Amino acid sequence: MGFATCFSCKMMKMLWNAGVSFSFSLSATLCLLNWTAALDIPLEALGHTNIEQLPTITEQSPTSQVAFPFDEKFPIKCEAKGNPHPEFKWTKDGQPFDPSNDPRVTMVENSGTFIIGNSGNISEFQGVYRCSATNKLGTAISEEIEIIIPTIPKFPKEKNPPITVEEGNAVVLQCNPPKGIPPLKIHWMTISLQHIDQDERVSVGLNGDLYFSNVLEKDSRRDYCCFAAFPRIRTIVQKTPMTLIVNRTNSILQRRPKLLTPSGGHSTINIVKGNVLQLECIAEGLPTPKIEWTRLDGELPKRAAFPNQGKLLKISEVTEAENGLYQCNAANALGKVLHNFQVTVEEPPRWLSKPESMIYTIGADVTLDCKAAGKPEPTIQWKVNGVPLRNVPVSIDNQIVRRNVKKTDSAVYQCEASNKHGTILASANILVMNLPPMLLTDNNLEYAAVEGKDVLLDCKVFGSPHPVVEWDREDSASPVQGPKYFIYENGSLNIKNTIKEDSGLYTCLTGNTEGKAAITAILDIRDATQIVEPPENIKVLRGSTAQFTCGAKYDSASANDFQVSWNKDNEEITFIHTDNSRFYVEDGVLQIINVSSEDQGNYTCVASTALDQAQETAALIVLDVPDPPEDLKLSEPKNTSVRLNWTPGNSHNKPITEFIVEYEESRWKPGDWHELVRVAGNHTSALLKLHGHVDYQFRVSAVNEIGRSQPSDPSDRYKTLPRAPENNPGGIVMEGNLPNEIHIKWEPLKPIEQNGPGLEYKVSWRRKGVEDNWNEEIVKRHSFFIRNTPTFEPYEIQIQAINHLGFGPEPKVVTGFSGEDFPESAPQNVAVEIMNSTVIKVNWLRVPQENIRGHLGGYRVHWWKVRSLLEEKRGHSEKHSLTFPGDRNHGMVPGLKPFSEYSLIVMAFNGRGNGPASAPFTFKTPEGVPEHPALLRVASFNKDSITLLWVPPLEQNGILTGHMLQYQLINDTEELGNLHNITISDLTVTRWKVGGLEASSKYKFYMSACTRVGCGKPITEEGITTMEGVVASDTNSRHTPDLSIPTTTLSPVANVSLSSIEPALLNISSSVSDTKANISWITGMAQKESEFYIAYMNNRKGNWKISEAVNISQNFHIIEGLDPGSEYTIRLMTKNWVDNTSIFEDVVETRGKAYAGIYDGISTQGWFIGVMCAVALLTLIMLIACFVQRNKGGKYSVKEKEDLHPDLESQGINEDTFCEYSDNDEKPLKGSLESLDGEMKAAESGDSLAGYADEEHDQFNEDGSFIGEYAAHRNKGPVGVNGNSKGLHPVTA
Repeated sequence: MGFATCFSCKMMKMLWNAGVSFSFSLSATLCLLNWTAALDIPLEALGHTNIEQLPTITEQSPTSQVAFPFDEKFPIKCEAKGNPHPEFKWTKDGQPFDPSNDPRVTMVENSGTFIIGNSGNISEFQGVYRCSATNKLGTAISEEIEIIIPTIPKFPKEKNPPITVEEGNAVVLQCNPPKGIPPLKIHWMTISLQHIDQDERVSVGLNGDLYFSNVLEKDSRRDYCCFAAFPRIRTIVQKTPMTLIVNRTNSILQRRPKLLTPSGGHSTINIVKGNVLQLECIAEGLPTPKIEWTRLDGELPKRAAFPNQGKLLKISEVTEAENGLYQCNAANALGKVLHNFQVTVEEPPRWLSKPESMIYTIGADVTLDCKAAGKPEPTIQWKVNGVPLRNVPVSIDNQIVRRNVKKTDSAVYQCEASNKHGTILASANILVMNLPPMLLTDNNLEYAAVEGKDVLLDCKVFGSPHPVVEWDREDSASPVQGPKYFIYENGSLNIKNTIKEDSGLYTCLTGNTEGKAAITAILDIRDATQIVEPPENIKVLRGSTAQFTCGAKYDSASANDFQVSWNKDNEEITFIHTDNSRFYVEDGVLQIINVSSEDQGNYTCVASTALDQAQETAALIVLDVPDPPEDLKLSEPKNTSVRLNWTPGNSHNKPITEFIVEYEESRWKPGDWHELVRVAGNHTSALLKLHGHVDYQFRVSAVNEIGRSQPSDPSDRYKTLPRAPENNPGGIVMEGNLPNEIHIKWEPLKPIEQNGPGLEYKVSWRRKGVEDNWNEEIVKRHSFFIRNTPTFEPYEIQIQAINHLGFGPEPKVVTGFSGEDFPESAPQNVAVEIMNSTVIKVNWLRVPQENIRGHLGGYRVHWWKVRSLLEEKRGHSEKHSLTFPGDRNHGMVPGLKPFSEYSLIVMAFNGRGNGPASAPFTFKTPEGVPEHPALLRVASFNKDSITLLWVPPLEQNGILTGHMLQYQLINDTEELGNLHNITISDLTVTRWKVGGLEASSKYKFYMSACTRVGCGKPITEEGITTMEGVVASDTNSRHTPDLSIPTTTLSPVANVSLSSIEPALLNISSSVSDTKANISWITGMAQKESEFYIAYMNNRKGNWKISEAVNISQNFHIIEGLDPGSEYTIRLMTKNWVDNTSIFEDVVETRGKAYAGIYDGISTQGWFIGVMCAVALLTLIMLIACFVQRNKGGKYSVKEKEDLHPDLESQGINEDTFCEYSDNDEKPLKGSLESLDGEMKAAESGDSLAGYADEEHDQFNEDGSFIGEYAAHRNKGPVGVNGNSKGLHPVTA
């Protein structure tokens, strides 16, 4: 009962505040009499004052200690504490013993421990020791310590006479081992250390004797040796060998069992609780008896064991539950014998209650209890300071009561409980004293806690009587109270479920009859740590990177100790940054590089401060291809099939969708694996269909959404027997390369499909509808020729596989035709229908089927241009050809030139080739619109006019009637000016001045050429008029370097202050070649000597270069040394450094070397002129030779001969594919090359009609629409304008 029970806290505080000392009435004193506390006085209290303490034994040697002969010294320990420090004394065998008197003993300073040196003869130290520790308050004693000095056990020297016994009788060889330190282990061996075999007939008993239930003649020997082993003293001793002689007899009588041990029919066994119970029954008899164990008053425990062939019942760690009656039953065919064991489990003394060390106040009553249990029941003896208690009465239940104790009653009370199995000792230090309160907690301690948690404010106090404790808050007039607060017995204050308002100053007040004390504590309540951005569950592929994000919020006062850590599966991740590290964390983000399957698990983000922590967990699921299947086994074996079973591997979080079974065979392609079958992912076996005469092994791969696993380990090999083929060859093809034969080819059986040795093929054939019987031939190859066949007749073919085991299945009949021949006749009545100026429709009469002499491939139309209707001269121009598949009588021919004369021929073709051509048909195309003019340029400009010049179109496509010039204002706005039209009928005019224009404006001009049909597409150009007061300029009057390309004309940059350059630069333009750029401009009248700078930069390299100062009157500047095929930015600036105030900027791209080479004027090179002269000379010689040869032969030319007898294989035809053709499409047809200046480059062509047919031709569908490639052959020379070549150099009208 505490002091607060007697005085209210309010009264105590009033006394405290009034400054008066505590005074206690009798009732208050009585309240304190029952207070107790642990004896151990806190170390902090010892630092405040010197408090006397009774002695206490803190360490002693075990109650039983063996001094082994191989140890150098034997310490006997006794340590104690107390204040004053105690003095030590010893007794031996109940008599005083001073170990310091023996020179072989070493004493430990300030200790009761002494050390016995092993000088060889220390047997006199054997005995029972007890240590006592005494100071002025009392005496503490240790438990008894038995020191055992073992001697080396020995068998007595004796002569063992031979033991003679008749075969079949029982015998016991006695060991009688010497006494020694347990445990004892007995071994029966021969003199050569070979163990004697033990079984149901021969066994060693617990007493060490060797028992024979019945002897055999083989048991005779002269060296039965008993070895006794004492492991604790590392000793094995041997008994004198014994001789056993077994006399053979012809009449061995069987007999009933009889116990060799134990004797009689009943035994009483006493065993100590916790030990091992061993009950033994060894019986003799013939046949050898068998032993069985039962418990007569219950069930045998489950932990019961029956070693030594069942002759021993062994129960470990016995308890009271094993008290009872046990029985062994030894039986053979002639009877049985029983023995009962009454087992009693006894127990050493154990405490039910023992006296406790206490501090009592002066005048209190002291009650000490001591109760012990055991079997037999222990006897209890009380001692005070190690001396038996005589003058104090002891109650019948061994309780001592001391009333109104004084300080001099402080003593060590000992209670000792004993029975035959041991003695236990309990000591109680009874300390009678009064002490004022001592606060053991520092003053002004600062505490911190997070909102919502409990906090404990320490106020550790020590005193006698026990001090009363209360807590006050600085801002409260009364002590803290209510369910939120709890004061522990040691004085500490627990505040539950804290809030911010709990922060502040707290005072701990304590006092007893001897005095008072107080301390203060400062409490700070902080915000709880929270994870505001928790990590989320993620799934990633193995080998990729996984990332968890974790954002936390915490109190600013905890910033110095805030940290974020990561756990995987509840184990903290250690971050070691090395080259092989895969885990990284930064700003709360966990990154896992090269994720593996082992990384899968739960990852916890732990945000912690010194006060609290918050955590969130997310799962990382690693996706991967499955592990390979395992444990492949074959079952259900047959010659044509076997079942393969497997165990799936780990699917790695994606279900297995299918398994792929592969096979490898050792005959044809050993080591190569081939897919055999696929099965669904929910199957774990597959029935495999197998070929014959193959030595298989199998493996399995698993497939999931991620991919395919590695293959499993191969299965065992499985070999099938040979059998006849199960398949016939496929892919049978009948070809007629010659009119009188059939070439049959087929795909041979795969080696694994042969099913056995001796593979051959039986070829059967007959004329369809003509022959009934089959012609047969057996071949080993996979092709066969049938010769002397009529042309293009149907045949039936069969191919059957054969091996040494028999024929394959009945083959299928395949129908084909014998060889084709060229068509015999040409299409008739060829006519042309003009569709427009570039497209015609060709009609013809079909060639009769009987004249095709094969499979009709279709018809081919060949045409060539004879001349333009603008010219009188005829010539053999480019040749063209189109193929029209199937049986048809017309076709559309596109891509013709308007206003031209053409000739064409038509021929049929089959698989053998082209038939004869029809007679040439000549036709003319109507007039069309011309192409756009070849060139349109601004020749000069003024403030209100621009003069244009142009070159007429290269392809007029009719008789020109004039030109159409259109123009409109296109200043930099979204709206365009009105379109103005000018018709120019005079064909000799190639220059025109457009007047009435606005000053300083941009115009776009459109020039078209016209025929009687209409006007063609326009060519465009842009021009800019000058500002008011600027003199007109003629672009042709200046000398500008010719870069052989069109130029880009730009207006001056708007809103730019030109500073000293006045008037502004006009018509600044740029043009490029492969390594050069030309910048040109026009200036006004004033300040002709002004200068500016030109800067340029390779946009890929990024380095600006600036020219020297350029005079405005120069009108152009060439930048040299540029990289071909590169993009440049060019600026004109008033300063010699790069800034953003340029007066002109343009982005240009130089031409690549291959492109530029077209414009390099190769005709000016000497080597080119020489080569062209050589080519011209060789051409002249060849023409002369051909002319002479033609006149000598008197025959038609090779060309005409080829026209009459073309011979080509027809190409594959697809009637189902086509595309539309438009005569307005200006894109060059495939097979032609459009030059960079707009020309159509000439393609190679031959000189005969055979050249039309010898190429891949384009195809048309049934109505003649264009469906394939169109091959156009053009003349190699460029087409001239008015007789001149059309190089695009600037033209001046």
